[in-house]
Amino acid sequence: MIAAHGILVRRGGRAILDSVTLVLRPGSFAVLAGPNGAGKSTLLAVLAGLVRPDAGHVDAPSPRAGKLAWLAQREGSAWDMTLREIVELGRIPHGGSDPEGQVAAALAACGVAALAGRRLSEVSGGEARRAMLARVLATGADVLLLDEPTAALDPAQAFAILAVLSAQAAAGRTVLAALHAPEAAVGYADRLVVLDRGQIRADGAPAAALAAAAGAYGVRLGQAPAMLPQDAGR
Repeated sequence: MIAAHGILVRRGGRAILDSVTLVLRPGSFAVLAGPNGAGKSTLLAVLAGLVRPDAGHVDAPSPRAGKLAWLAQREGSAWDMTLREIVELGRIPHGGSDPEGQVAAALAACGVAALAGRRLSEVSGGEARRAMLARVLATGADVLLLDEPTAALDPAQAFAILAVLSAQAAAGRTVLAALHAPEAAVGYADRLVVLDRGQIRADGAPAAALAAAAGAYGVRLGQAPAMLPQDAGR
């Protein structure tokens, strides 16, 4: 389990997160959504222990013990490593050992097993992104915090990755993924949490939370985009 209690984060005199409380339990797949600047990445960083809040606290397992894994929004490497080498980095908290073959399993789950020997400079942005996600899966961590795991992926690849994350939750892990498209939660996640201006505006089953989140986005969700009536003529 991982939980945030009354989280407040201020930057430049402005509250990026304002009294956010969120409890995530094992076996759950929650999607974190909200407009740009809502505080999604900041909340994930707080949960991962990378940002210290100005108030509130987090109950979370230790990343150093390999119990929590994090995928940043802009993940990369300073070295032109092979995709297999990238994924093998996920085993560092375990001394590099991989008795259960989690590296191979993660490469396969993310659809990049056939590319394992290629270097980052030899693959597309979407393929590199899937390798970075495979690195997270290879940790075997109990809690997965993912910032835009489907970025740079085409729709088919994105849906495949969402199915992988759903399977990770079904196996007992706690999964929280920030996504730009909250509709993607329907059919894959069991929970949708919508942030708007640093506060949680909706939290519940995806279909119900989508309806409640319409005001945060200014568009009708779950259908072809259309401006809300109050936005007409702006």
